[in-house]
Amino acid sequence: MKFLRNLLDKVEPNFVGNGKYAKFHPLYEMADTFLFTPADKTENGPYIRDAVDLKRVMSFVVLAMLPALFFGIFNVGRQVNPDAPIIDIFLSGLPVVLPIILVSYVVGGFWEMLFSVVRKHEINEGFLVTGILIPLVMPPTIPLWMVAIATSFGVVIGKEIFGGTGYNIFNPALVARAFIFFAYPGAISGDKVWTVDGVSQATPLLKVASDQGSRAVELLGDKYTWWDMFYGFIPGSIGETSTLAIIIGAIFLLITRIGNWRIMAGTLLGMVLTAKLANYFGEAVSSSNSMLFLPAEYHLVMGGFAFGLVFMATDPVSAAQTDRGRWIYGFLIGFMCVVIRAINPAYPEGMMMAILFANAFSPLIDYFVMKSHIKQRLKRFAA
Repeated sequence: MKFLRNLLDKVEPNFVGNGKYAKFHPLYEMADTFLFTPADKTENGPYIRDAVDLKRVMSFVVLAMLPALFFGIFNVGRQVNPDAPIIDIFLSGLPVVLPIILVSYVVGGFWEMLFSVVRKHEINEGFLVTGILIPLVMPPTIPLWMVAIATSFGVVIGKEIFGGTGYNIFNPALVARAFIFFAYPGAISGDKVWTVDGVSQATPLLKVASDQGSRAVELLGDKYTWWDMFYGFIPGSIGETSTLAIIIGAIFLLITRIGNWRIMAGTLLGMVLTAKLANYFGEAVSSSNSMLFLPAEYHLVMGGFAFGLVFMATDPVSAAQTDRGRWIYGFLIGFMCVVIRAINPAYPEGMMMAILFANAFSPLIDYFVMKSHIKQRLKRFAA
């Protein structure tokens, strides 16, 4: 490490001031701060001493996603070769998943560096998370060129046009997924999004939504049990299938206080109450819509609900910032997810749209929460 430090110090004059490569200073700064702790110090108060900076926050989020990523690789291999030894299953999934991750990081990294050089600001570590989130919300059969286009759209339109990391209104990874859904719906939401040895399979959520006229759990039958969906042995997007792996990541985020527990709890509460209400409504009107009868515990393990709850809804930039607002924001996501799934069977995966919808309203939620606080303080002052 001393060799790297000396090397960076030696070439630094070329990237600062009137140096030969001064316009590429963001690239030098990126390498320097990625390898070593920044040497910059705050000169004026107030001072906040904290061992966790933005780089380490993003690194923690990536670490939290590793269980979902590793299981996703294993599950892809298992869908292709279920009878092989465990290590062979994992190795057979690597050639499918790694290219998607590589394309996401290369394309997204290019846009991050381009905008940093043009705007002459440092390269933020936000894409460490976005670059892995995008592959995890994609099906393994997604063409690589679609990943490149979606990543470009998510980074440029979803983040950079708003000013970069910290200024984006919507989660960039969800913007990328939304682009694929509306531009190439057959690649991400077709009736059969997995192809294993020439045999197509529908995801559990898609199976329930497409086969109407019966109870949701009955439609799943013995092929997809609740435990299979909880462990993740089902078709689906790479990182969204295993609720167990996602819970492990959630525990890590909660222990490190990176993920906000109020948003997670509010989303879960909104989903459970709305699912119960949908079940009651389905019984009351004797509906033929199977999604109305889907129990809350099945909503949790199907589709992208658990993944969105832990890694998407808790995005510190696009989520609500006040404590009471986080409860409202989370509840709105859980409510909207079930409503979209139950009322619109043509689009059974409601979590993406629910979070994007809540992203749009999070500033308004915080505004009214702050107005409420101000009114309470004025009443106490008057008294």
